[in-house]
Amino acid sequence: MTHAEQPPCLYLEVFCQDEQLRLPLHSSIVLFLLSYCDCQSFRVFLVLSDGSSSEPLKSQLPASLSLSDIQVEELPKLVSSCRLPAALDESGQICRAGLAVVLRHIINKSIEADPSRKDVAALLGFKKTCLKACAEVSKWTRLCETGIPSAVEEHLQNPSDVGKQLPLPVVTLESRLAEPVKVHNDDKIRRQKLQEQKRREKLEPVGDQPSKEPPPQASDELELRAALAKLSVALVPAPTTRENSEIRKVKTRELPPLEHVFAEGLYFTLTDVVLLPCIHQYLCSLRASAPGALQQLPNLLRWYNRVQEVPGVIRAAKDCGLHLSTLQVATSCPPGPSPHPSASLLEEEESQETTKSKPFVGGPRPTMTKLKENGIEAIFASHPCPSWNLPWDSLPSAINPTEGKMSNIRAIRKMQQLNNLVAMVTDLARPGDTIVDFCSGTGHVGIVLAHTFPDCQIVLIENKEESLVRAQRRSAQLGLKNIGFIQTNLDYFTGPFHIGVALHACGIATDMVLEHCIQAESAFVISPCCYGFIQNAVKFSFPKSERFRETLNYKEHMILCRFADQTAVQLPPERRLIGKQCMGLVDLDRSWAAEASGYSVQVITMEPESCSPKNNMLVGRPPQRRSC
Repeated sequence: MTHAEQPPCLYLEVFCQDEQLRLPLHSSIVLFLLSYCDCQSFRVFLVLSDGSSSEPLKSQLPASLSLSDIQVEELPKLVSSCRLPAALDESGQICRAGLAVVLRHIINKSIEADPSRKDVAALLGFKKTCLKACAEVSKWTRLCETGIPSAVEEHLQNPSDVGKQLPLPVVTLESRLAEPVKVHNDDKIRRQKLQEQKRREKLEPVGDQPSKEPPPQASDELELRAALAKLSVALVPAPTTRENSEIRKVKTRELPPLEHVFAEGLYFTLTDVVLLPCIHQYLCSLRASAPGALQQLPNLLRWYNRVQEVPGVIRAAKDCGLHLSTLQVATSCPPGPSPHPSASLLEEEESQETTKSKPFVGGPRPTMTKLKENGIEAIFASHPCPSWNLPWDSLPSAINPTEGKMSNIRAIRKMQQLNNLVAMVTDLARPGDTIVDFCSGTGHVGIVLAHTFPDCQIVLIENKEESLVRAQRRSAQLGLKNIGFIQTNLDYFTGPFHIGVALHACGIATDMVLEHCIQAESAFVISPCCYGFIQNAVKFSFPKSERFRETLNYKEHMILCRFADQTAVQLPPERRLIGKQCMGLVDLDRSWAAEASGYSVQVITMEPESCSPKNNMLVGRPPQRRSC
């Protein structure tokens, strides 16, 4: 079998705790999904770090899988650059890393192998978007992909505080399960629920007269029946009938809310697959050490019991050494320690800034005036090579944007943007460097770099699978050998590199790329975009630099960000000028924050300026690259 014919590989972490090998939760989740989907498309490697064997873990590993051990130092280069779990495709060129990305890939591979598995396809949810949004920008993905697994892992490794205070991510999930459900076409289901409530009211006993019909059981609830019907089990909803006029006239806001059956609403999805191994181990630990604490989580217990009714769940759990059991749900919560303050991880983060010491100033002009009074104005460095161009006429056609689907005008502008970025990289690059194209899309920047710098290794990182696959096809057409592709969120990329590049990284993606480059002590060439999407994030807040924080509060900085987006060509020139100044100020704040880490940073305008309404470039050199 040639290298190209090798099956795709899946790499799962194993670690040692108390001198015993253990599967971390993210590995258990992947194994559970593989078993649930009955997916045998991968060769699975358990990654070990001390020369040990996975033999003691056999009871937790599905027997149907092709399993092998591998040491950390033997990992393929792309895989070793990422946090596990990770999957490597047949070509060895595309690596998919991170829990949600790998799980979605397993589902797609399972459907590809057996298109009849509609239950597997349903795991991706309505419009196939379940856990598709990256954790850096989606609070729900962050809670499920990292918050819950991390909190449970910490609890399992330090169980002494069990029962004293429940982890905030667990409390957040408990609160989420108590919220009304919003699903596609929920008006129809809510009206059906109202109709059933009206029917039951007529059957209720009056005074001491007994009812002729027993009260409906929990399994008769409309939400649960709808959920189980989609899973093709015996219980199905009653035949739909046209509502009477009284029901049809009820306003939407007055209809009864739908209750959660599963984590995302009425239907079993990938989110439930992620949560089940985590919550199972957490609840088992609570039951053994602090059973009274279980009654603080009635919604979570109800969810845990209902998940076990899904066909295939019990079997998959047994394959992975998870012994599920039904837990009793109390009708009322007994007195006990408070689960946690009412704060929720899904609530909007409020600004950490106060306005007492810095009176709020509204509008772009007053805000810019306030900065100017404190000696802060937008600074644009002169372009070092404004006439530099790539030899487009002699480049292979697959590299040229004019060969794609974009219009000629847009293709010319894309070529001009690439001229600017490649010119800056040319000034920084050295033979043997690793250059990472962050937020690479379909590879316009990365493919040009791979062709221009054959002595460098180019890595494209993108969260959208469709874009990355298209980039890989373009690369294969060109026969490029010095290029690799990683589908992942930025947080999962941990490999070393020398230069980070990003063309039009939207919103805080620019700041995440900056963060990665500074941590890796690498140079960067970044063109920001979508300033209006900037907001405080888990790892950083705005303003970023000390001088800006001393002058502006968060709301005032957001004004700069909003008006920095107003640079479109159809706007009046005066308004575009204000937008350009706001862009410069936001990027000045970013550059000063990087300079606090020892960087030399310039904010440069692309040439010609008309190549993009977002024509700023942040060019940063760490101390070791300043001589370039």
